[in-house]
Amino acid sequence: MPILEVCTGSLTSVLHAAEGGAQRVELCSGLDEGGLTPSIGLIQAAMQVEGLKKHVLIRPRGGDFLYTEAEVEIMVDDIFAARRAGVDGVVVGALTADGDLDEEACLRMLDAAKGEYVDFAEGDLDEAYLLPPVSVTFHRAFDMCRDAKATLEKLVEMGFDRVLTSGQAATAEAGIPMLRDLVEQAADRIVIMPGCGVSVANAAMILAETGAKEIHASARSSWPSKMKFRHQGVSMGMPGSDEFATKETDVEIVKGILASF
Repeated sequence: MPILEVCTGSLTSVLHAAEGGAQRVELCSGLDEGGLTPSIGLIQAAMQVEGLKKHVLIRPRGGDFLYTEAEVEIMVDDIFAARRAGVDGVVVGALTADGDLDEEACLRMLDAAKGEYVDFAEGDLDEAYLLPPVSVTFHRAFDMCRDAKATLEKLVEMGFDRVLTSGQAATAEAGIPMLRDLVEQAADRIVIMPGCGVSVANAAMILAETGAKEIHASARSSWPSKMKFRHQGVSMGMPGSDEFATKETDVEIVKGILASF
């Protein structure tokens, strides 16, 4: 049975993903910006939801994947915080200005995720325990790199567990030819996980055409706000955005994707 990972931006979405039968979630905030690091409060709440693994996106801002030293430090700290919260994995990525893998930044994040790390029990500095290493996914920064095949070899060599990618295309469906090549190149040394534009209608076809064993979807629907008083003409986000609707993981879409396999 293929693994369905659902991208979730709220506790409600995590609960819906679990109810729908997803095996794993990628926990994020700011999905309209492509995903940002969620708050520690959201991570801790999600950890209480049973029945699925939790991977946490580590991305301090929107925009490109060229990070400053200070931003890398933030990501390393966020990885440690996620490990302390007990997550199963983190999702990271960084590129150079020339579109190559930022090996130095990625190695630091890998070490933060997989290296030996001793934490102290709350309120007792004399009692220490070893945090287990977590799975590491390289996110869709891969779709912005200059040389996909060379970058994939580097990710294998460095010890990444999987790559989330649309095959460097606008959607995973459009990227099927490259995704198929990447799965073949990976040869079970690293997981290739198609994502972007995955739906009930195309999930099974993407898996069959590429040979992938995992797939990533947001599976979201728009939900109307329960606000009775509505002050119109003011936007908290992008001008013209609907302040009285939220996008959440839809249980039925999750079930539909799984049923299509």
